[in-house]
Amino acid sequence: MGILSAIVLFAVIWFLTLFCVLPIRLETQGDRGEVEPGTHAGSPANPRMKRRFLITTAIAFVLWVIIVAIILSGVISVRDIDWFKRMSTPAT
Repeated sequence: MGILSAIVLFAVIWFLTLFCVLPIRLETQGDRGEVEPGTHAGSPANPRMKRRFLITTAIAFVLWVIIVAIILSGVISVRDIDWFKRMSTPAT
């Protein structure tokens, strides 16, 4: 795995994790009854994005390390997910 592949993998995992973390313990302006003029009632009252980014980074890093270890160890390879047998067998 190249360095660029590792960075792209981390970015994908980070954004997927962010979308899972965002709705956790979300308190909307409508829940509090304090809707600011010009905003939607479903807007977060206090999003605490810095905290969410730190949690996302920690979770994504752990997942990334596990996935990179699996890829580099060879436990799972591309040939393992070749369901249609389109890849040729490597010469030994």
